[in-house]
Amino acid sequence: MTRREVLSGFIPRSDFRGFLATRPHAILIEIIGTQGSTPRETGTFMLVSDDAIWGTIGGGQFEYMAIRNARELLAGSGGLETMDIPLGPEIGQCCGGRTQLRFRKVTGGVVSELEKKRSGETEQQSEVYLFGAGHVGRALAAALAPLPLLVTLVETRKEELANLPAEARTRLVPMPEALVEEIPSGAAVVILTHDHALDFLIAREALARTDLAYTGMIGSATKRATFSSWLLREGSGEKNWMDRLTLPIGGSTVRDKRPEVIAAMTAAEILTALAAHHRLSSAS
Repeated sequence: MTRREVLSGFIPRSDFRGFLATRPHAILIEIIGTQGSTPRETGTFMLVSDDAIWGTIGGGQFEYMAIRNARELLAGSGGLETMDIPLGPEIGQCCGGRTQLRFRKVTGGVVSELEKKRSGETEQQSEVYLFGAGHVGRALAAALAPLPLLVTLVETRKEELANLPAEARTRLVPMPEALVEEIPSGAAVVILTHDHALDFLIAREALARTDLAYTGMIGSATKRATFSSWLLREGSGEKNWMDRLTLPIGGSTVRDKRPEVIAAMTAAEILTALAAHHRLSSAS
């Protein structure tokens, strides 16, 4: 079997249940131990059938060897139930660590294990609230969809909540600013509605909280100055409120205003902010 044949059929965007519904005869590959520098951590898993794969344990020659072994087990032509792979020059990789793998045929019991594992991971995922499902809101929802995040789109317009990524949750509310108090601590808030006045109302509520990991608003330097002045007129806002607001979102490194580009840059901002918040929370 060639390397191309082994790696063919990669399915990057589907739930493992969907994969197994059409490919029940599969092998579960789990990382059960690591030492030193490795591409993925203990507990990572992937699924391999005779014609497709779901997930990844790190890629490269290391993963190629694992997939080939899994397919040998499926075919009954050999294969090992465990492997201990050095991630060094002998296999053409330079991580320098070692990874231990376990291979199991998928059964009903294995599926139950995976569902329990996924359920636990979902409970620990950070949340992102997108206020506004316009062009950038939709692009950002699509950019965040494959990431380990719980994304909620909030809208006042019912028609804008159609044809969104299946992974995204939706909320149709008449007063989005009132929803801010329900957002869990450590979440990220991105404000991209069709109405600047509504943006300002939502941002005021978000910035009044000090436990959110990220508060961002679509706009420009002019919009930032306008919002700052509005806060002063309203008698709202402590001295550091504007320091905690990312406006405009997406940064200024890439000067491209296409929704997909703004979404990609903003997704990176959100991930960075969530990671920083998690480190601070863990240290305290």
